[in-house]
Amino acid sequence: MTLSANFTPLIDAATLAAMLGQDTPRLLDARATASAPRVLDARFSLADPQSGAAAYAQGHIEGAVHADLNRDLADLGKVGEGRHPLPDSEAFAAQLGRWSIGPDTPVVVYDAGDGSMAAARAWWMLRLIGHTRVAVLDGGLAAWQAAGYPLTPEVPALTALPPYPGSYNQDQIASVDEIAARLKHAPGWLLDARAGERFRGEVEPLDPVAGHVPGAVNRPFALNVHALQPLIGTHDPQQVVLMCGSGVTACHLLLAMEVAGLTGARVYPGSWSGWVSDSTRPVATGP
Repeated sequence: MTLSANFTPLIDAATLAAMLGQDTPRLLDARATASAPRVLDARFSLADPQSGAAAYAQGHIEGAVHADLNRDLADLGKVGEGRHPLPDSEAFAAQLGRWSIGPDTPVVVYDAGDGSMAAARAWWMLRLIGHTRVAVLDGGLAAWQAAGYPLTPEVPALTALPPYPGSYNQDQIASVDEIAARLKHAPGWLLDARAGERFRGEVEPLDPVAGHVPGAVNRPFALNVHALQPLIGTHDPQQVVLMCGSGVTACHLLLAMEVAGLTGARVYPGSWSGWVSDSTRPVATGP
């Protein structure tokens, strides 16, 4: 895959290294002539929110800037919209400008591994605002290092651009009102990417209420690459809504669907933490 023409959701480490001009013998003949992409390091840990920035400071892919889930990919000041509310479109557009990302800028996003924390979230938000020239590094930083490519602690000097000239496509965002209105629809339209024990209501380490939205189907994000079609049954992918705990791993499920050719699903950003912010909304437990 290249980032100069037809974009696909994933890019491998060798292709990214070639685009960044890494001088390794097996890449000398493969180096692309296109301009180097802007690389976003989206590493984050729910258990230790500061660890992503600390890891970035210790070493990252050359030219990468840090995209913090709490600071840059969410607006924690919003109430009733879950643990990671989507920032306003204008705020995200301004942040893209500070990262020197314009409409023609190729972008590659990575996190520590599979993209679930929080590379897929950044990928989704870029697409949501209208930026199609974006891909997730397949295997994340783990794959980059396994291939023998270097890291650097140097922070790149960026030339800020005006705010990105776009706004969120609201048609790609599922609202809490839509979720409530579709509760009695046939299963398969709402997929929940949380771990099975959280979905079933056996444990809940993060949110005040355990369980799931009635009628939701569980699809733990760690299983994303297998058998997605049977889960949605006869539902068109464009009618499918994806959720998780706070709208982060749901984006990883969206990425998996796009890779599988099931395009057009939407994300419910508030997800479980947003749903249970109103105690009048129904909750189910069990399988």
